[in-house]
Amino acid sequence: MAAIDLYQVHVPFIFHGYVREMKQILLCLLILPWLAGCNQPGPHFRDLPATRISVDGSVFDVRVRAEVAEAMRINPEYAPRFGPIKGRAAFAMEAVSGCKVIKVLGDQALATGVLDCRDAGLAGQNAPPAQCVLADAVLSSLHDPPVLKLVCNMDK
Repeated sequence: MAAIDLYQVHVPFIFHGYVREMKQILLCLLILPWLAGCNQPGPHFRDLPATRISVDGSVFDVRVRAEVAEAMRINPEYAPRFGPIKGRAAFAMEAVSGCKVIKVLGDQALATGVLDCRDAGLAGQNAPPAQCVLADAVLSSLHDPPVLKLVCNMDK
């Protein structure tokens, strides 16, 4: 009988397990940066200060640039539909910008609003609307960039 070289028999099995483990590690390394960017503003709104606003249970970070606003919902909600979230996001963008929202696009997590600021002027942009209460008198330093916190009720 010929002698069997155990090294030749077991090498393909060891190598196959190594490749499988490397595929799993590589998959995790590819997914990790994607997950880390889930709570970041879009490129058009990067480096702008956010206003954190709570509207009927939904919490948004709102950023405004020119006649476009972005409302990022940051609280967990069970199976939200875009219909109710869309109305709350529009209200939040109007409260922060002082302008009328004429169109809202996006999904349950990130909404972008087109603003009509012709009638608003600059007077409405610094004071919160009557339905909103300033939650913190100072900017929260726990966030980078810091956020101004408002709590609003759409029914008032």
